[in-house]
Amino acid sequence: MVKLKNEKDLEGLRASGKILVSVITALRDKAKVGVSLMDLEELAKKILKESGATSAFLNYKPEGAGKPYPFNICTSLNDQVVHGQPGKYILQNGDVLKIDFGVVYERYITDAALTIALGEVSPEVKKLISATEESLRLGIAAARQGNTLGDIGLAIESHVEKNGFSVVDGLTGHGVGFKLHEDPTVYNYGRRGEGMALKEGLVLAIEPMVSMGTSQIRKNEDESYSTKDGSMTAHFEKTIAITKNGPEILTPF
Repeated sequence: MVKLKNEKDLEGLRASGKILVSVITALRDKAKVGVSLMDLEELAKKILKESGATSAFLNYKPEGAGKPYPFNICTSLNDQVVHGQPGKYILQNGDVLKIDFGVVYERYITDAALTIALGEVSPEVKKLISATEESLRLGIAAARQGNTLGDIGLAIESHVEKNGFSVVDGLTGHGVGFKLHEDPTVYNYGRRGEGMALKEGLVLAIEPMVSMGTSQIRKNEDESYSTKDGSMTAHFEKTIAITKNGPEILTPF
């Protein structure tokens, strides 16, 4: 069931989003060649503690998972799309890192992700990252009263395919706010005017996940997802609210 948010809820979500932005910005600045994924996890844990917030991911058990997630952030590398786990791995020149992260603050939850290229990467990888980020911007621009979920998906899919890339199958955005995953499902493809109408108070995590090659994915032993053909991926996500004045980005980074 879709749960609309009132102004009090949006105030709480803005506070949650502000903390998320402080963490994910620090992680983006910290992520350099020679830094370990566990260094990023520890930094997130430190800032969360100082902020009086908690991770929405730690001990969360998503549908289909065999066990709760054991870390504060997700760190997915190269062909991994989502749900990669921090560890001792040291970031290398040419790596493409996706950081996905959610915050719980005074019961309000926000969710966001970004993609970082480490060191020197090919022009095609740069294009992949840029096209994915731009598809998120276009998806958010379509998130207005009077439009539908299909309009968001169409805006994302059209830009991704125009650039010669593929929307990843089986992974979607979602409602968010009171829980990490709420209704409705936000697909990264769609048709104009189809799907649920967008209403004031609807809060969504819009998150295009894009592959340089195949759209097909496989589930790994650690319950992360990678492309079946090993092709590079990118992922961007922001939490937004539908308002009478247009979409409000609650995680503005």
